[in-house]
This record gives sequence, C-alpha cells and structure tokens, in this order.
Amino acid sequence: MSIRPRIAMISALAQSPGPAMAAMAEEWPEAYAHNLLDDSLAADFATLGELTDSIHDRFIALGRYAAAASDGKSRTAGILFTCSAFRPAIDRVREDLDIPVVSPNEGAFDEALDLCRGLPGGGRIAIMLTFPGSLAPLRNEITAIAAERGQQLPEITGVVADGAFDAMQAGDWDAHDRLVAAAATAVPPCDVIVIGQFSMARAMPLVAASRAEPVLTTPHAAVRKLRRLIGGA
Repeated sequence: MSIRPRIAMISALAQSPGPAMAAMAEEWPEAYAHNLLDDSLAADFATLGELTDSIHDRFIALGRYAAAASDGKSRTAGILFTCSAFRPAIDRVREDLDIPVVSPNEGAFDEALDLCRGLPGGGRIAIMLTFPGSLAPLRNEITAIAAERGQQLPEITGVVADGAFDAMQAGDWDAHDRLVAAAATAVPPCDVIVIGQFSMARAMPLVAASRAEPVLTTPHAAVRKLRRLIGGA
C-alpha cells in the first residue's frame, strides 16, 4: 500500500482548520492532513499593526516544527498556511525549507488570474473579506503574482462583509454567513470573485447563488496547488 502524502496545515485563527480540513477531504482525500494552531498570532498582529521580526521568527519555528513531523515511515511532504494576512512571514518559511510551502491565497489568485488573462483592461477581480486588515496584504500579493507571471494587473475590488468577523468570533456562524451573503450583493460586476479567507469558505454556496461570476474559495484552490506541487494530481 502506498504511503499517503503527509500535509501540515498551520493556522493563526481557531476558525481556519475546519475549512482547511474540509477542502483537503474534497480536493485531496488521499493525503493525510494534520493541523498546527497558534491563534495568538492573529491577535498579536492586530495589536502590533505590523509583521514584526518576532512574528517572522515564530512562523519559521512553526514551519520547521511542521516539516520535521514524521510517523517513522514518512515526513511532511508539504505545508499549507491558512492565514491570509501573513504572506511575508510565509515567504520566509518557504525560503527556509526544502519542501513545498503554499500560502492561503496564491492558488486562488493563480486561478483568478487565469480567468482574467487576455480580458480587456486585464479583467476584474473582487476579493471578499471579513477582516479589513487583510485587504492591503492581499492586494499586494495578487499584484506581485501578476508581475511574476508577466500579466496585466486586473482591476481589484475589495469588499468587506461588515460585522461578519465579529459574528464569527462570537461563534454565530449563521449571522456570519448571512452577512457575507449580503455583502456579495454589493460586489460590483467583475470576472471572478475570490472569497479571501479560509473561515469564509462555508458561505460560498450563498455567495455563488447570488452571483453569475465564478466564485473561488481560498482553501480549495490552495489544496489544488499544493497537490500539483507535490505531484499528487
């Protein structure tokens, strides 16, 4: 019997492992996924207002810990981070390790840019969020990915579902989903919608029901990309 690829998922929000595990089950059920969680990272980032050297060091420590995990037969084959606002720290982990490391959004941004390639003006991408602090990092990330691909940068619109983050933190998922769905109706016409946080993926059916555009979730696209990188496609 072949050994299942061992995948470590690292989260900075307690609400992220659930959507990540659901995406793994749907997109790559043959893999063995496990979770590392430090939910103080998101709170510390919100308090500090920037990714400090200490946060970078903590990410590297988590990455090395995850990479060293083994059951005696196989070690970690790849790492998937689920925290949207931490791309610079994730890049440091990628440079530090010799296994594939995927950030939360790059898979969805790759797929969104594919859909926009060749469209007039570079196309239009809407990014939905519940945490306003993620918007600037995500805009910078998709700008960098487009530049790496040599592709014209699409018009990027960020839409924050006001109140949804607080509802999530309070454990009121029905309210969270309703607020995300309501925000989706305010998204201007675009070529693709990216639901930009793992914790929001559960609201995807409601968003898709109210929109004609393709709707991508970050956990599913991230798993698809990691699977391709490891060679499990």
